[in-house]
Amino acid sequence: MSADDDRHERHQPLVSVVIPVKDDADHVRACLAALAEQTVPPFEVIVVDNGSSDGSALVAVAGGASVVAEPNPGIPAAASAGYDSALGDVIARLDADSVPPRDWIERITGHFAADPHLGAVTGPGVFPELGGASRVLARTFYMDAYFVLVGAALANWPVFGSNFAMRSDAWRTVRCSVHRDDPEVHDDMDLSVFLGRSHTIRLDRDLAIPISARPFGDVRSMWKRYRRAFHTLRVAGRDASSVRRWRARLLRDR
Repeated sequence: MSADDDRHERHQPLVSVVIPVKDDADHVRACLAALAEQTVPPFEVIVVDNGSSDGSALVAVAGGASVVAEPNPGIPAAASAGYDSALGDVIARLDADSVPPRDWIERITGHFAADPHLGAVTGPGVFPELGGASRVLARTFYMDAYFVLVGAALANWPVFGSNFAMRSDAWRTVRCSVHRDDPEVHDDMDLSVFLGRSHTIRLDRDLAIPISARPFGDVRSMWKRYRRAFHTLRVAGRDASSVRRWRARLLRDR
């Protein structure tokens, strides 16, 4: 049997792509254009309009996406509404400013087809707008720090909201646990708290995706992200306890 035949013998999951959006029409247009060029096309693309006033929903429809309206403010509510609406075997998540490489979905399906026990896979963001030292600092103190520090706190890799995918079955096990109605929650960290309790999350550093460097141009925006991270760990309470999670992890690994 050839490698291609073997690949077709394995189940190739259908991928629903969810993109929460508020007033980001230009970025949505570029993101949808990149999804249209995928070597493995998405099963569906769902743009969740979180109260946009700039025509983001019209841009999404023109780009071939389905639009779900979520009136409750905040990324946690918008992202959760998109996950709830997804019909694919796997739910992939992008932000409006993500520009997925042509093989992004192909790499994602490869992970899930090869490992039936995998709950989620995630990769880093890269910042093509930055150059030289700025790019190195952003990767080290923002991207790498997120995976290392949050991973250490949770005893599992966290998913990165601009670039991850999870099995639909995994989402259904945690959808009633995440804090979807708290707009101050860091939604990807919150999801990681509950996914990591019973599902394997894999970090693929080669599953990199270009994203906007706009967070680095606004000190208040960066501070808001850090504030939300600590808030997320606080509201998760016992579920995010580092001691409890590492003890459980060590017991599972024996």
